[in-house]
Amino acid sequence: MKPKSKILIIAGSDSSGGAGIQADIKTITSLGSYALTAITAVTIQNTLGVKSVIPLQPNDIKKQIIFSANDIKPDAIKIGMLHSKDVIKKVLESIKLLKIKKIVLDPVMVAKDGSRLIDRSAIEILRENLISKVELITPNIPEAEVLTEMRIKNKQDMILAANELIKYGAKNVLIKGGHLNTKKVEDILFNKLDFKIFSNQRYKTRNTHGTGCTLSSAITTFYSCGKTIKKACELGIKYVNSAILTNPNYGKGNGPINHLNSMKVIKRFK
Repeated sequence: MKPKSKILIIAGSDSSGGAGIQADIKTITSLGSYALTAITAVTIQNTLGVKSVIPLQPNDIKKQIIFSANDIKPDAIKIGMLHSKDVIKKVLESIKLLKIKKIVLDPVMVAKDGSRLIDRSAIEILRENLISKVELITPNIPEAEVLTEMRIKNKQDMILAANELIKYGAKNVLIKGGHLNTKKVEDILFNKLDFKIFSNQRYKTRNTHGTGCTLSSAITTFYSCGKTIKKACELGIKYVNSAILTNPNYGKGNGPINHLNSMKVIKRFK
């Protein structure tokens, strides 16, 4: 099968394989596209938590991006963990040179076990400079709280936070509602003209490691193949839900989801 599109992933590595660039590659490949990578950091972790983070030099990250993309031009870019302001600056320089419009940012800040994966100065430059350069940002509730300096307790707060991110220059915001204690998981897609609430069943499982990375990569894949952002979000959420439901139950802690799940799209879409 010939790949449908080419996607450059800029993200950190997860030694347990459930999240980070490993989850990104698995997702993009399983959905029929081709993944290029630029690794920003190496983490030592498993399903029980993160032991340490080893950052790569910012210039080397930029070289990975430019060297790969000059040979195989990507149709879209997915950005994940950017651990310092210097890394974000080099990524900004890189995407300016590449001139690729379809960019999805997953602002990875905190691991499932609570470990902080980004410093305060990086958060500021991400908010002030990077958000406005991408087509979609996909924070979960803790990440949206950090970016907006707001407390998010319900769906209305999610909408307010999304609107605040629009003020920072975001074109489209998908705030993921999985951290709220609700019967249904509600994810909200918001832009200046419209908003859409995706409501789905909540599955009782501890195996949700890598859902954020997987979702943003799935959305990027569908978006790179010509779907609208709204449709790409709908299909990406469907893919992640199926991956959670069919998880392989690996590890002693917060286990990975199933990136090889077979997703059936019932509705017709363009």
